[in-house]
Amino acid sequence: MAASPLPRSQKRLPELRSLRLIEGSLSARRIERQAPWLASLHRISTGALVGLGLSMLGLSALTLHWQNQWAHSFTQLEASKTLEHRMQEASAVLEQHHLSVVRRPGLLEPTSSEKLIHLPEPKAPRPRSPLPLLAGFQLRAIPAGY
Repeated sequence: MAASPLPRSQKRLPELRSLRLIEGSLSARRIERQAPWLASLHRISTGALVGLGLSMLGLSALTLHWQNQWAHSFTQLEASKTLEHRMQEASAVLEQHHLSVVRRPGLLEPTSSEKLIHLPEPKAPRPRSPLPLLAGFQLRAIPAGY
């Protein structure tokens, strides 16, 4: 191998100069002393970037929430469309049945969704409490053969 013409200490000198240049250019205190307006501009831009990042995170969370709500509403819409279609089919079958039973089809009025009456869902029956007169009787099993 051929020996390099420069000693080892002189080879490291340009590397150290470049490191000093990089360190000096990135030093916040040095920039603040030399150009205070540039340091304040740097702080403002950093604050704006942090604010934009946080707002993007917030908007992403809201977007995911709204997409979930939309998917849920769309599922409900599809279910209601299916139920509406079934109801129309059932009303058509009932109408055909009544038309075939009644020999005078002119007396029946055709069905439409405006003429439907929607009744509230029936309430669940309350469990009955035992009668006070019968509450005192003890029930026992009757043996087989009696």
